[in-house]
Amino acid sequence: MFVCDYKNLQLSFNEFHDIKKGDMPEYGDYCLIELKDGRYTAGQWYPKSTKGDSTTGCFSRGMGDSNDAGEVAKWHYLRKYDLTNCLENEKIETIKMGEEAEDKHNFLIGGFKSVEDDECPKKEQFCLLILKDGSLAAGRWSPWREKNAGGFIYASALAMHNMNKVWAWAPLSPDEIFEREEEREREKLREAELNKNPKTDPEKFKYGTKIDVYYEKALEKLKKDYPWATMKQMKKRPAYVIAKRRGNYIFGVDNGIFNGEQVVSEWTEGSTADEFVDFLCEYTRNTVKNYDPEIKFKYGMDIKVYLDMAYDNVKKDYRWLDKSMLKKTWQYDIWNVDGEYEFVRRYYDEKDFNVIDREIADDLIRSVEYDYQQAALNANPVVERYPVQFSGVDAHGWNLEQYIFLKRKTGDFTVSVTAGDRCAGGSREFFITPNCFEAKTYEEFLDRYLEIVPPGSFGLGKSDLLPDKDLKKFLGY
Repeated sequence: MFVCDYKNLQLSFNEFHDIKKGDMPEYGDYCLIELKDGRYTAGQWYPKSTKGDSTTGCFSRGMGDSNDAGEVAKWHYLRKYDLTNCLENEKIETIKMGEEAEDKHNFLIGGFKSVEDDECPKKEQFCLLILKDGSLAAGRWSPWREKNAGGFIYASALAMHNMNKVWAWAPLSPDEIFEREEEREREKLREAELNKNPKTDPEKFKYGTKIDVYYEKALEKLKKDYPWATMKQMKKRPAYVIAKRRGNYIFGVDNGIFNGEQVVSEWTEGSTADEFVDFLCEYTRNTVKNYDPEIKFKYGMDIKVYLDMAYDNVKKDYRWLDKSMLKKTWQYDIWNVDGEYEFVRRYYDEKDFNVIDREIADDLIRSVEYDYQQAALNANPVVERYPVQFSGVDAHGWNLEQYIFLKRKTGDFTVSVTAGDRCAGGSREFFITPNCFEAKTYEEFLDRYLEIVPPGSFGLGKSDLLPDKDLKKFLGY
């Protein structure tokens, strides 16, 4: 590894390009940039158009994180430099990117640190990086759960330089994202101080500060209409808690953990304890109501009845389905879990069953049907493909990337649709039901098919598919 002392190292950037002169990087170049307000950051250049005026666009640093070209005064290449030879010189203190001159703009940066010495940037701090291969890069520090661990996000879709690839880092100028994070940290400290001795509203918390006391009072009321009601059923909905907020106790719904903190949405629909109890009754009523054994288990307590119903429903269209295909999919049962009968499931190669929250019997059957459909397709390999040709199709802000008809071994068909943008993407596969192929003409087939894969959601419609004679032949028309 490099023998240079990073603590005394400075980098001098002397080959800046001026945007005013129309001197722009190539598409995708990652650059050090000087903003018009004098701050320094970095980003990947994406022009708005590859034709005409290439000075419009942005320098992207990540999802929703970029600088418009109008904010930028100058830019400097990063990736074209290899500092390896210099860093292998233990006496070197300054490395120059280009020669310094009086008429040249210059940026000097030092104060480098190393994550290997457990010196990590502050959360969301944007930094200049010297990578272990001798190249230069930049990124925004994103810590992981482990102490002194994380990576530097530098582009969309959480593209990241892993800390293990970074030799040394130095902070660039603070920006809005970093300053918001700093203010959030200061606010956390203020909140913690206020919450050391929280106040209690005597009207709102006249039954104390134990949340189960309020649930028990609501449960007493619910049992009048639903004798099977339990507190466990009530807490199937996101549970309410008593939390500390700005030096006071509050009622709020627990939305889980985000960024290492409990997120609680405060209850604001009343001001007294009895109003909160009444609220809990209405909030949990439907959940408790659906735990009526005659609704949740309306087909009885034998799981085989539910599985057979799902199997028969799927078999109508997935005609090759056989029960032997279901051995390697989800396995279901009905168990007594902590005093409540529940639907449970486990994957075929797992040991433990887990509760599956399905309040109504028919909801469970639909879940099982989906599993059986996937099992049927997994047992029916693709033997032939037909990719539909298209260009420039927008699917609700995403670009349609692939639209492929797949012929299965049994002669049945599915279609796979893929769309995305620079940041995200996804695929969906649809089974084309036998009912579509009962159509006498290709046009009638498309009418039925497009009810399964509607053009408004997935890009291609009848006018796109009807003229495609090769597709017509591929589908047997």
